[in-house]
Amino acid sequence: MYGIVNKGIRDMVLRNYGEGTWDKIRAEAKCEEDFFMSMEIYDDAITYDLVGAASKILNTSAHNILVAFGEFWMQFTAIEGYGDVLQIAGVSFPQFLRQLDTLHSRLGATYKKLIPPAFICKEIDDQTLLLEYHSHRKGLTSLAIGIVQGLGKKFNVSVEIQHLKKQEDVGFDEFLVKYFSISDIQKKASTLNQKQPNNEKGKCPFGAIRRSN
Repeated sequence: MYGIVNKGIRDMVLRNYGEGTWDKIRAEAKCEEDFFMSMEIYDDAITYDLVGAASKILNTSAHNILVAFGEFWMQFTAIEGYGDVLQIAGVSFPQFLRQLDTLHSRLGATYKKLIPPAFICKEIDDQTLLLEYHSHRKGLTSLAIGIVQGLGKKFNVSVEIQHLKKQEDVGFDEFLVKYFSISDIQKKASTLNQKQPNNEKGKCPFGAIRRSN
């Protein structure tokens, strides 16, 4: 796996927990490297060991670590100099998801030995997608979930993910992804609040019954 992945894990831990926690995670993972070169290939075991160590030191599941890292990944790669590539990948949540494979193809010009996962996206309706995640690596499904959720934050949409099929059962993961514009949700909430009469707000629903007795 390319070093940019391990570098991202390091950066996420440093930002959220500080250098002391990163040193504990690195020690638990028996990782000698304190810094990773983005373009250098490292053994996949280093990445898995760092995730496992982070799970133990931070007292949370490996699933939570990978989901958090997936969400962080979009922000991290933009800082690492890939902001322009990300900008042209799509101007909306569904468009970006459909363009993920194209994005990986572009990155392959830089990362010559990149073997990226495949994302197959099918639109069900204007707020629902069927997403397949194919990867030759095991155990990174939670990372894909985090990436989708991170994209939701990037495009200001609320995302609900239902895991329909699992890699260990059918060879790939399949998700039903529902997404809703946060601004639309806020507008609807505001409209409902405005329609409610002021004299009814906060009124005890049993008041009328008590008065009639």
